[in-house]
Amino acid sequence: MWLYLVALVGLWTLLRLFRERKVVSHLHDKYVFITGCDSGFGNLLARQLDRKGMRVLAACLTEKGAEQLRSKTSERLETVILDVTKTESIVAATQWVKERVGNRGLWGLVNNAGISLPSGPNEWLSKQDFATVLDVNLLGMIEVTLNMLPLVRKARGRVVNVSSVLGRVSFFGGGYCISKYGVEAFSDSLRRELSYFGVKVAIIEPGGFKTCVTSSDRLSSNTKMTWDKAGSEVKKIYGEKFLSSHLTRLKMMDDTCNSDLSLVTDCMEHALTACHPRTRYSAGWDAKLFYLPLSYLPTSLVDTLVYWTSPKPEKAL
Repeated sequence: MWLYLVALVGLWTLLRLFRERKVVSHLHDKYVFITGCDSGFGNLLARQLDRKGMRVLAACLTEKGAEQLRSKTSERLETVILDVTKTESIVAATQWVKERVGNRGLWGLVNNAGISLPSGPNEWLSKQDFATVLDVNLLGMIEVTLNMLPLVRKARGRVVNVSSVLGRVSFFGGGYCISKYGVEAFSDSLRRELSYFGVKVAIIEPGGFKTCVTSSDRLSSNTKMTWDKAGSEVKKIYGEKFLSSHLTRLKMMDDTCNSDLSLVTDCMEHALTACHPRTRYSAGWDAKLFYLPLSYLPTSLVDTLVYWTSPKPEKAL
């Protein structure tokens, strides 16, 4: 009995590997639009796809970021300035893409642009702090997608949305985890709706990687700023010791982050170029072996784990 079960699992694994190795034809004629290409995952993916011969349309927030990217890529790659929080910028970028792809449509849309700050304990933050992150990570992504969808549908192409393992398990306050939970929900509904048109939607769920989003210096500076803005009552309840422990924890998290960003961009490339892409990609061993299994545990167990491994407010019961 066990021998048959092992053989069945082995056969299924081989079949899956065979299916996933099949690559879409005529990649050199396909256009891919990527947001957030100034640095990090977006920058590396743009260079990676350019080396593959694909026609990359890279959206950067700044002209400096666009110039640096163009200096490292071929003449095929083109850049455009895009602020995903501004409707007029998204409309202009959509028209720019439409002029380039023509009747072929847009094969790939990669929603990569994102920020993590402001963050911190929820009680330290204001409504605007939450809105700042949601405007980029969720609402901006949704508006870009809605504007680009007619072009993607025409090519029967792909939408690749960058979420996070923190879209499965929320470990800290602020808008980041909320936004990534929203990315998961939007992607799921979008995948089901677009399946009727031959469009595939994939979600990338990276673990901890060294990017500007996870920089301990930026996170620590943000934490001190939100602490300074917090009211005197909040400071009294949490205490300076909690602040110090929180900053130490941020530094430890940054030290354990993976510097090999290609683990994420390889998942993005597969989602764009494979004949049979996955629905979700967990990038990094921490995502596969810790965060993903943790997301399936009973909530009470996860809460207990977080409680005993997190710094405690001085006035805690």
